[in-house]
Amino acid sequence: MAKNRTVYVCQQCGYEAQKWLGKCPNCDTWNSLVEEEKKNETSARCSLLMKNKPVSILNIKSGEHERLDTGIVELNRVLGGGMVRGSLTLISGAPGIGKSTLLLQTANNIAKKYGKVLYVSGEESEEQIKIRGDRLDAMSENLFIVSETNVSNIEAHIENLAPVFVIVDSVQTLYKDTLSSAPGGVSQVRECANEIMRIGKTGNIPFFIVAHVTKQGELAGPRVLEHMVDTVLSFEGQRTEEFRILRTIKNRFGTTSEIGVFEMRNSGLREIANPSEVFLEDTEFQKEGSVVIGVMEGSRPILVEVQALVAETKAANPRRTAIGVEPQRLNLILAVLEKKLKIPFYNNDVYVNVVGGLNIEGTFGDLGIALALISSVKSKESKLSKMLVVGELGLTGEVRPTSYCDRIVSEGYKMGFKNIVIPLRNMDKVKLDGISAIGVSSLWEAVNKVFA
Repeated sequence: MAKNRTVYVCQQCGYEAQKWLGKCPNCDTWNSLVEEEKKNETSARCSLLMKNKPVSILNIKSGEHERLDTGIVELNRVLGGGMVRGSLTLISGAPGIGKSTLLLQTANNIAKKYGKVLYVSGEESEEQIKIRGDRLDAMSENLFIVSETNVSNIEAHIENLAPVFVIVDSVQTLYKDTLSSAPGGVSQVRECANEIMRIGKTGNIPFFIVAHVTKQGELAGPRVLEHMVDTVLSFEGQRTEEFRILRTIKNRFGTTSEIGVFEMRNSGLREIANPSEVFLEDTEFQKEGSVVIGVMEGSRPILVEVQALVAETKAANPRRTAIGVEPQRLNLILAVLEKKLKIPFYNNDVYVNVVGGLNIEGTFGDLGIALALISSVKSKESKLSKMLVVGELGLTGEVRPTSYCDRIVSEGYKMGFKNIVIPLRNMDKVKLDGISAIGVSSLWEAVNKVFA
C-alpha cells in the first residue's frame, strides 16, 4: 500500500496543489492554501466498486412512490411530495432563522409515524435540544438525540439504532480521523459529506444535513458540496420578522421553483396555507407608490404588495435600492420609463420594496413595479379600486404576455380584487364573471387606464 502524501488544499474552492502557492490558481484567493495529509484509499475504493454490478433499469426499484411524509405540508411541497429514501437534503440559512426548529419538528413527526429517528448534533448538547423539544412539544419516544462530531462514531450509532431518518446539524462540525485538517475545512467537509452520502445510499436512509452560510448569504464550504447532495433548500427571511420562506435551490426529485411559507411562533414554525392572504393582510389599497402584483412560485400563484419611493436628491450618484427585486431588473424598468415616458430619474433616489420579505423571481411584476414608480414620482394614486397588476415589460415599452396569467387572475378573484390589469394577449384566457380584466398592450396605455 502506498504511503500517505501531503497536498495543499485551497480553503475557498478545494483546489489541490503539490506545493504551496501564495495565490490559488483556481479562485485567485490569496493565502488560502493549507497543508493537509491525504490518505491513500485506492484499495478501499476498488473493493467498494467490486460490490456493485450493472443492473437493468427495468429491474431497479423506484423510490418515487415510497416517499416519507414529513407531516409538514409546506416542506413536502418544496421536496416534491415528501422525502425519498436514501436521499441527501442540504438545508442552509442564516443563524437563528429556524433551521434546527424545522428539523426537530420534522424529526418528531417522522418518529411518530415511521419509527426511529436519529438527530446528530455537533453544535448543541443533548440537554439544549431537550429544552427546544419541550418548547416545540417534540417528545416522541422514537426520537433519539446524540451529540457527536466523529463520522466513524456516527456510522456506528446508525448501525446500532437502524433509524429510518437521520439529521446532521451541522456538516461543518464533523471530522474524519484519516484527515489531519481541522473540522470545517474544505477537505473535512468534502470527505464527511462523501461518507454521509455512502451511508445514506447503501442503507437507503434519507439524510437532512445542515450547512452554514457566509456573510453574503451563500452556502459556506466547497461548491462540490452542492453537487454531491440530491436537494438543496435555503431558509430565507429576517430574524426580526415573523415570516420565513423555504426555497428549493436544487432538487433531483422535483421542481426547483416551489417555496414553502412559515410563520415563526413561540411554539415553533407554523405553516401558511394561503401566502397571498398573509402578505396582503395589512395592505391599504390605492395608496401612492403601492401596487399589488401577482407572481408564480412553482405551481402556486402568490399576490404581494410592491412599494416604491422616489425622492429628489442633490447627490451626484442617486441611490437605487431594491429589496425583494433584482437590482438589474429595477435598472431596466427605470431605463424604459426614462426613454419611453420621458420621466427623469437621474436626480432622484429610488427605493423599491416587496412587503413581507418575498424575493420576486421572473418578470411577472415588471408592469406593477413600473406603475408603482410612476405613482410615487408623480404623487398620483390609482383610479382603479382593488387593483391587481400582472405583466412583463419589454425594452420597447410594450407589455408582453406572461405564463399562468389565468391562475393569477383566479387567485386575485378569490382575494376579492375587482380590477386586474393584464397583457392584452392574455385576455382570451381569462373568463371570470364579476371581475374587470383590463388588457393593455403598452406601458403608455397602462398609465392612461390606471391614472386617467
